[in-house]
Amino acid sequence: MHEVEVVIIGSGFGGLGAGVRLRERGRTDFVILERASAVGGVWRDNTYPGCACDVRVHLYSFSFFANPDWSHTYARQPEILAYLERVVTTFGLGPHLKFGHEVVDAVWDEAQARWLVTCANGARFRARFVIAALGGLSRPATPRLEGLERFQGPTFHSAQWRPDVPLAGRRVGVIGTGASAIQFVPRLVEQAAEVHLFQRTPAWILPRNDRPIGPLAQRLFRALPFLQLLLRWGLYWLHEARVPAFTKATWLMTLAARLARKHLEAQVPDARLRQKLTPDYTLGCKRVLVSDDFYPAVARPNCHVVTQPIAAVTERGVRTADGREHPCDVLVFGTGFVVTDVVGPLRVVGRQGVTLSDAWRDGAKAWFGTAVHGFPNFFMLTGPNTGLGHSSMVFMIEAQLTFVLKALEAVSSTGARWWQVRDDAEARFNDGLQRRLRTTVWLSGCQSWYLDERGKNVTLWPGFTFTFRAGLSRFDRTHHHLEGVST
Repeated sequence: MHEVEVVIIGSGFGGLGAGVRLRERGRTDFVILERASAVGGVWRDNTYPGCACDVRVHLYSFSFFANPDWSHTYARQPEILAYLERVVTTFGLGPHLKFGHEVVDAVWDEAQARWLVTCANGARFRARFVIAALGGLSRPATPRLEGLERFQGPTFHSAQWRPDVPLAGRRVGVIGTGASAIQFVPRLVEQAAEVHLFQRTPAWILPRNDRPIGPLAQRLFRALPFLQLLLRWGLYWLHEARVPAFTKATWLMTLAARLARKHLEAQVPDARLRQKLTPDYTLGCKRVLVSDDFYPAVARPNCHVVTQPIAAVTERGVRTADGREHPCDVLVFGTGFVVTDVVGPLRVVGRQGVTLSDAWRDGAKAWFGTAVHGFPNFFMLTGPNTGLGHSSMVFMIEAQLTFVLKALEAVSSTGARWWQVRDDAEARFNDGLQRRLRTTVWLSGCQSWYLDERGKNVTLWPGFTFTFRAGLSRFDRTHHHLEGVST
């Protein structure tokens, strides 16, 4: 049994950011448990061709670790992974990392006021605090299709890309047209003989306007760091200006939809194909995508957009509901991730033996996506309702880390046995949050991965990110209970 003050689960942006912030405060008694053999989270796992960030990279990075050398306004996966690896070396996180440690169990020991954390490899840790930085895009979602086991060719999800599978000159079936697919489909179309793109629902796509960042700009950012800071804040407020269109003034989405339609018309001359690619729901109800090359790719003669529902997978292809069989040598799933099941297979047991899945029987919920009543000294990063439809998740992670450090300090400075959010504070927060969500574009009638099986939005934050940050900026004793400390 290893004794530590803090166990951090995961080594993506959240886990590494937590490690950096702890070290900055002089807290070095922690471990970062990572199931894989390297850091990076989603940016380690997603290596598909064309993988890149869909938020401007000067905003999608840590505020405390600016990078003047980004090569494009929307950074590619290898660059972001290299950035996270530099975070490890720059801030001395290497000794804290333990790879091949997949956490399967975290159980609260009431008598000892400690968490007992168990890994699949048998390693066990006793910790005062747990920070779960599991990431919302860590578990690929693969559809259940009749006959899939009969298919004779290779099949894989975009987050489990098979570089060993040759695609040049082959017939590739792509199932799904989400954020990953619109990045890798243009690369597939360039090399495959044919691409059959099976689309259930078309996405609203806006121009990406990606640009290379030249050597001159990089030198200026290096010599004058405040320029990069100004750019970051300019991008931040530009993104925040979009919030009313998603929340209160959803009629503003008609203006964005007009831009999206012009983008489609300019890049797809064929009227029948344009009709297939035109959504019939309000822009923003599902995730809004950005791309400059997806439409030209699907307009090429070797790409076929199939809108008929999939009836079954056969030995040599995919049969759709109209009875037609589409011959495929390889199947690629661009079907996204399991997002609404926040902690996935990780078993978390809090006070009185209550599991997190029990506490969330009516849907995942937390206080600012960070704390759950009944689970003392347990923090989540990118927990329920912290997702964004308009800006950078790194900002949300940093806001959460501010609170985590304040909570740790409150426990240490008061001599408390443990801390937890109060039940009434959590309830008030979530009641207000769900009321605000009712007027948003995300509940305007479409089916999306933002909603759980009950139709409840447990994924997105319904407002400005600065209000989220403000709510986590201080440790208010009226919202929290410190065991062993008188109020």
